[in-house]
Amino acid sequence: MLKILTLIFAALTLIAAQPVGAETRLALVVGNGNYSAIGKLENTVPDATLMAKTLEEYGFQVTLLADVDQADLNQGISQFGRDLRAAGPDATGLFYYAGHAVQSFGTNYLLPTDAALTDAADLSLVAVPADAILRQMQSARNKTNIVILDSCRNNPFENVRNLDDNGLAEMNSPTGTFLSYSTAPGAVALDGSDGNSPFTKALAREIPVPGVPIEQTFKKVRVSVIEETNGLQTPWDTSSLTNEFVFAPAAQLTAEQVQEEQLWNSVQDSNDPVQVMLFLRGYPNGRFQEDARTLLQTLMTAELAPPQTAAPAATVPPVAAATQSPSLTEEDLIAQARKTGVVTDYQAYLDAFPEGVFAELAAFEIQTLTQKAAAAAEAPADPAPAPAEDLVALNRALLAQSGDEVLGLTFLSPFPTGGPPIQGLSIPEIVKLSPLYAPIEGLPEELWKNETCTSCHAWTREALCTQGKTYVAATDDHAVSKQHPFGGVFKRGLRGWATADCP
Repeated sequence: MLKILTLIFAALTLIAAQPVGAETRLALVVGNGNYSAIGKLENTVPDATLMAKTLEEYGFQVTLLADVDQADLNQGISQFGRDLRAAGPDATGLFYYAGHAVQSFGTNYLLPTDAALTDAADLSLVAVPADAILRQMQSARNKTNIVILDSCRNNPFENVRNLDDNGLAEMNSPTGTFLSYSTAPGAVALDGSDGNSPFTKALAREIPVPGVPIEQTFKKVRVSVIEETNGLQTPWDTSSLTNEFVFAPAAQLTAEQVQEEQLWNSVQDSNDPVQVMLFLRGYPNGRFQEDARTLLQTLMTAELAPPQTAAPAATVPPVAAATQSPSLTEEDLIAQARKTGVVTDYQAYLDAFPEGVFAELAAFEIQTLTQKAAAAAEAPADPAPAPAEDLVALNRALLAQSGDEVLGLTFLSPFPTGGPPIQGLSIPEIVKLSPLYAPIEGLPEELWKNETCTSCHAWTREALCTQGKTYVAATDDHAVSKQHPFGGVFKRGLRGWATADCP
């Protein structure tokens, strides 16, 4: 009696479940392990069951044959051929086999459970040639066929004279066929020690990945098996497919995602950094954000490369080492900001060059960094110990020389002026407050209103010191007179604090 576990839906149920225009998918899955005359295999039937379940979940009408003899195996293959021919030219056929198999004179044979052999000449009489499944598929004249052989565990007839070839031979397949072997031709595959073979376990894991072409699916399987077996087993495949095939279709895009993809396809070929910036602004959390930022970096690097005949650009003192380094150009400042990726460096560029060539880029990057900081605010750094008296005195003296009304500030000393809310508070207390004005002109209120300034600017002691040194380096009061979340007094206080090297 044919031992067939049928895992197929009724035809009407299948048609209702499939999307309009989807091709018919038919699969014959065979697992033989309970052999009567040769060594038994523990994992082959579980392998076949796992594969049948996986294929069924992805649209295949599956017939599972478990522990079948020669007559039932031949009958199952014949019925599979009839079903495939009836399904029409657009159908996809798949045959999976887990069990003993051998080769002789370049021909591969699948071994049914009742296979017994004492002479190599009788092999074709007790086994089923693997070519039989290829002939059935070729007769159906359908576009796509897949044959998967997870066999070659060992040679069960090693004591039979003239039958000592290892593994399986590579087969010639008709056009439109994908052939996969669990190991390379002539090599032996592992049965597995945890209920499934390494090959079938990896394949069942990769089939559900959406939108992956079959060639890439089996490439990932090969990598997994090589890794799991420490290089002892290398799956092999060969293809004569003429159509694209994926086991799991890619997820359907929403209308907004389609629009985003179309816009990205247009932007990425434009070589215009402004268009890329506008795309990032429109889709800050989109699927192409990383690609867009990489492209923007490439385009900006090209923009920053000085032409051979370029005239010297205007200069501005450097940000982090104003008293030690030579003057930096506009291009130097934006390049430094691109390298560090911190708000203070971009703000330093805008303070020095509010109408500069890269002003829009700097403002956009500040907005992006601010939004990220608002989403994952970090606690400010612990305040440093109180400064030495000599630094305080130096700070007061320098500020007095500059005519600044905020004198003698340290990191922990209270602001003596500025009015509410900053007056009477120290720097680490002030930066915990909510800003009075937008950190960036035009920034929506929901991104800064009632937020702490540390979440807007990622203000640490080091970052604030760097910002203060930027104001020290400015050649006039333009930088400290510009609007600020707490007004100009706070900027002047930072400048005074930084003059004494941030005590």
